[in-house]
Amino acid sequence: MGHQSLRESFSAPLNGPNTITTSTSTSNENKVDLAWPFDKLEGLDHDDTREAAYEIFFTSCRSSPGFGGRNALTFYSSHDHHGNGDGGNGSGPGSPSGRANGVVMTPTSRVKRALGLKMLKRSHSRRMSMSSVSFSSGGGGGSTPSSPVSHHGHTASVSISGSASPSAGMGFSTLPASRPRRPLTSAEIMRQQMRVTEQSDNRLRKTLMRTLVGQMGRRSETIILPLELLRQLKPSEFNDSHEYHLWQKRQLKILEAGLLLHPSIPIEKSNSFPMRLREIIRAGESKPIDTSKNSDMMRTLCNSVVSLAWRSTNGTPTDICHWADGFPLNIHLYTSLLQAIFDIRDETLVLDEVDELLELMKKTWSTLGINRPIHNVCFTYVLFQQYVSTKQMEPDLLCAAYTMLTEVANDARKSDREAAYVKLLSSILISMQEWAEKRLISYHDYFNRATIGGIENLLPLALSTTKILGEAITITEGEGSKKGDTMLVDSTSDRVDHYIRSSLKNAFAKMVENENIKKAVTGEGAEATEALLQLAKETEDLAGRERELFSPILKRWHPIAAGVAAVTLHKCYGAVLKQYLAGTSVLNSEIVGVLQRAAKLEKVLVQMVVEDSEECEDGGKGIVREMMPYEVDSIIMKLLRQWIDGRLKQGKELLCRAKETETWNPKSKSEPYAQSAVELMKLAKETVNSFFEIPIGITDDLILNLAEGLEKLVQEYTTFVASCGSKQSYLPTLPPLTRCNRDSKFFKLWRKASPCSVGVDGMHQIMTMEGHHLRPSTSRGTQRLYVRLNTLHYVISHLHSLDKTLTLSLKVSARNRFNRHRSGSSSYFEHANGSILSACDHVSEVAAYRLIFLDSNSVFYESLYVGDVANSRVRPAIRVLKQNLTLLTAILTDHAQALAMKEVMKSSFEAFLMVLLAGGPSRIFHRSDHEMIEEDFDSLKSVFCTCGEGLISEDVVQREAEIVEGVISLMGESTEQLTEDFSIVTCETSGIGMVGAGQKLPMPPTTGRWNRADPNTLLRVLCHRNDRVANQFLKKSFQLAKRK
Repeated sequence: MGHQSLRESFSAPLNGPNTITTSTSTSNENKVDLAWPFDKLEGLDHDDTREAAYEIFFTSCRSSPGFGGRNALTFYSSHDHHGNGDGGNGSGPGSPSGRANGVVMTPTSRVKRALGLKMLKRSHSRRMSMSSVSFSSGGGGGSTPSSPVSHHGHTASVSISGSASPSAGMGFSTLPASRPRRPLTSAEIMRQQMRVTEQSDNRLRKTLMRTLVGQMGRRSETIILPLELLRQLKPSEFNDSHEYHLWQKRQLKILEAGLLLHPSIPIEKSNSFPMRLREIIRAGESKPIDTSKNSDMMRTLCNSVVSLAWRSTNGTPTDICHWADGFPLNIHLYTSLLQAIFDIRDETLVLDEVDELLELMKKTWSTLGINRPIHNVCFTYVLFQQYVSTKQMEPDLLCAAYTMLTEVANDARKSDREAAYVKLLSSILISMQEWAEKRLISYHDYFNRATIGGIENLLPLALSTTKILGEAITITEGEGSKKGDTMLVDSTSDRVDHYIRSSLKNAFAKMVENENIKKAVTGEGAEATEALLQLAKETEDLAGRERELFSPILKRWHPIAAGVAAVTLHKCYGAVLKQYLAGTSVLNSEIVGVLQRAAKLEKVLVQMVVEDSEECEDGGKGIVREMMPYEVDSIIMKLLRQWIDGRLKQGKELLCRAKETETWNPKSKSEPYAQSAVELMKLAKETVNSFFEIPIGITDDLILNLAEGLEKLVQEYTTFVASCGSKQSYLPTLPPLTRCNRDSKFFKLWRKASPCSVGVDGMHQIMTMEGHHLRPSTSRGTQRLYVRLNTLHYVISHLHSLDKTLTLSLKVSARNRFNRHRSGSSSYFEHANGSILSACDHVSEVAAYRLIFLDSNSVFYESLYVGDVANSRVRPAIRVLKQNLTLLTAILTDHAQALAMKEVMKSSFEAFLMVLLAGGPSRIFHRSDHEMIEEDFDSLKSVFCTCGEGLISEDVVQREAEIVEGVISLMGESTEQLTEDFSIVTCETSGIGMVGAGQKLPMPPTTGRWNRADPNTLLRVLCHRNDRVANQFLKKSFQLAKRK
């Protein structure tokens, strides 16, 4: 593998607490998105923790070879061993195969072999150093020059490790070539790897030497290192006061983090030492504190630190001080140590001395509170972190992290885990899982044909972290509960299924986010059509790439990976297709083309599922059930129904407007009907015509749906037109029954006025004539009712035309016509036709009663036969009636005239009856008036027989006149005969038989259905009969009041 870009530059991982950045460049594009799993340390950056970690490491390893002195003489044969990839044979981890005074003579790594990491071609111990590598005192770092021995043949040399330290700030120095070279010790390797200056290293050695005078057996975990450094080192040992102040502040911040902010043992509220320590730390922020032996502040600092560090959980004495073992400080320090295993010249590579270095790092565990499980999880994270921070150029690091997860999983299953370990484990694994899953749920964005192998390494790690997390959560929640046997994680195939679906959804979404497609899909017209066709092609190409590149790899973890991909793409395109179709209202060639292309795509995806499911136990039935077919034919039918609904909705809106705005004024004489009816029938005609122009096969059900929808509209409109009241609102209230009285005040006044009166006939002439010209009395309201009647006939005529179009269309199947013939239905609008005919009857009736009882009331009911018959005959009313009928025929259309004329005739006859039977106290009749009344009614009948060109036949007129003529015949009978007939009929209808002595006749009810056999009709004739016999009969039988 090539690592040229990284080898040419220095890389420093762990730049910050929230994200990790590679330091090959400071640009933002080098940032990676691996979340830092630990809390940030306040006031401490990575350099601070790295230097503190080295100080702890050196102190813990001070008794190891290579850490105690600097003048050991080392001999070894420097045979040039080139890495063979497996590291050769060696002893176990932490036990190098050859070591003298801290120098690894022939390094082989069991750790690297176990993790699958390659041995380097050259290492620090085999690289000959002409002098100790020195970093400037300012902390700057650089790569150690490669030893020439790595570029030459077999050599043997003797190295002396007692070279003098170069002066501070001189950087690297090269001794004359004649001086013997020596290999680096483990201590020197760690110093170089952790970028510690030789000056800082010397200060640390001096501190330990001064601290351990006479205490060489003292254990490192009993040394509070920052406190000892503050006590032993003076400002004079630094380049300047500023450098000393920065160093002192770092030591105080380490104490603050370990003892106050993140103590391993919680601090009691009653403890006063934390406050004192805080005051000293705050004082040291602005200027260095006095650390001389006689300083009060130093004594207070020592007392506070020692008291806080030597506490125990139960208050008993302890032999270990706790100043660096609190979480997360200990993890920050330990991971900084673990970072030293990576070659500073090429950070994708692990040093061959990793076993020796890890063994030395183990000596810090007692100070940092680390154990084997914590080491395993931290080491796993550091390997993974290094893979991420080096731009994922070395897959071996990822494989090594995955291998370590096996150890982590074993640790996580143990029952004696501590809560702190579970918290650490969860935070690290969640960080790794999120980073891995971010790529797996969008693997089309992160992997291509050249990098496809990355999925093979990343997927097992993601699945492993998910499984460990699930098991850890299950075990933790299961303690003391019944959840211990419940898995809280998905199976491997479920997770891979999730990755496949998510990645394809994201890839598809990015295709849709293309500006042209996005605009077109939400619009209409040619642009939208082209966009859908293009999207279908890209979707098919994406499915092809998935099947070729990714599915063969993913199939190792999911048996039908390609099938899941096909189902996902099918669903995604179906959603866009649905959105596109939702914005359409008509079917056209463009939409048909889109649907056909969708059907082709669906066929490809279904075939992909079938081929991938051949080896499944259920034959792929489960995954196939997820594919909801596009059902192009059903979509077309659905669109057509939506189109029908849209047209019907327009009709309803038109109807609502008509109800609010219709005035029933005709548009013109040639169009004597409502404009709303014209608009409604125009819409219905356009709908039917457009319906048959749609380029698809029309089913019988669709025609029925359309016809039923139009019929409901027409019926609702018909109801609106017929909402004009009823005839009852125009009928006068029946006056109370009274008996005639010749001496009534009304007739006396009438007789006095009669000699000087112009007569009723003359009064009628005045009311109905202007000069010599008669004018009709038809009101505007009645004329609007005529317009309503015309409107109904206009609608029914156009409804017949629509019905003919639907019935005779070539797209209507013969079977449908045959079925309709068998059902006895000859029209698609049978119910609407019936509703319109009923509405015509109703409107005609209301118009007729309004014309007679309201418009013509003054010349008909109010004046006919008032006073006496001879002076108030029917001729004036007939003259006005003829004019009204002339206006009626002028306004109404031909089809509406006959019914309207018939209703006027019926209302006229009823008005004539009411004059005779319910005329009130102003009307009295003699038996001798019978002939004049009969003559007047014949004249009224003749009006309808002769008006119009045979609109009403004589037979119809005669049939309607029979009841009136029967009543008129009663008026010609004698009073004695009338009373006798009345008594007989009343007894029969009431069921009392014959009236006995002392019994009275019951008052017959008013039914309104007057005829000569009706007792109420006979009673009313007697009430209007002006003779003594009738008067006495009514008084005796019913005690009817006299007329006033």
